[in-house]
Amino acid sequence: MLVAGCPLCDGPGGREVFRGAKLRVIHAAEAGFPAFYRVVWTDHVAEWSELAPADRALCMEAVAVVEQCLRDALSPAKINLAALGNMVPHLHWHVIARFEWDSRFPSPVWAAAQRAADPQREQAIEHQLAALEREMIGRLATRSF
Repeated sequence: MLVAGCPLCDGPGGREVFRGAKLRVIHAAEAGFPAFYRVVWTDHVAEWSELAPADRALCMEAVAVVEQCLRDALSPAKINLAALGNMVPHLHWHVIARFEWDSRFPSPVWAAAQRAADPQREQAIEHQLAALEREMIGRLATRSF
């Protein structure tokens, strides 16, 4: 079920990397965070508990694949996972590679900046995304998402 007026029902929510029947993975255009992805459940549900147990497992498997691809390709200091839904009550998981040099580390990406952004390092990460996403698509395509 889709809901009119929901930004994740009405559009992709970012640059689509992978689409399956039940979920999609998008690259989010979040300034200062070049490796910010979202796993978006296709049907409009607001809460994790609204999914059947098998769908929860499937969704978390996709989150794990995205996380592992980020870790393998980028060696971040940390991966942040979040399913807040306060602004957009449509189930989606944030999967964000974090680096000690990013402007907000170690605080959340939504916190105040602690240092200036590092455009050169951000661009170096961006140059690695195409290969990372090919690997991500390959891993996701072997499952029935």
